[in-house]
Amino acid sequence: AGAKEDTFNVLDVAEYTKNRPWWRKVFGPSSGSSAEKYNVATQLLIGGVTGWCTGFVFQKVGKLAATAVGGGFFLLQIANHTGYIKVDWKLVERDVNKAKQQLKFHSSGKKISPEVRSRADEVIIFLKKNVILTGGFAGGFLLGMAS
Repeated sequence: AGAKEDTFNVLDVAEYTKNRPWWRKVFGPSSGSSAEKYNVATQLLIGGVTGWCTGFVFQKVGKLAATAVGGGFFLLQIANHTGYIKVDWKLVERDVNKAKQQLKFHSSGKKISPEVRSRADEVIIFLKKNVILTGGFAGGFLLGMAS
């Protein structure tokens, strides 16, 4: 009876991805700088088109959100004025003051956590490596917001 021995290779994914930038975790090791893959015109076109689409959608969603919030506040005021609902303004004021205190506490000299700082550094490195793509995206985004 020949016992068959199986050998397994174990890949510790947590260790593998610990020191890799987030975009390489998502897109794989071949996703370096776009300057290595595309010429300047292609980078500008890709950045401009994606920026325009993002800006256009952002503008539409922003208008919709502003309309919804404004309309909801307007309906709340009408309902309060006509007596359908009663708003406890003292409770609202107390909750707003609690929120202000929380914001003051969190912004009162606490330093940025190392995890947030490392993520911000990764984004800055990505933007520096892909400056043409980023410029195209920014221009397209502004055009999308204007249209």
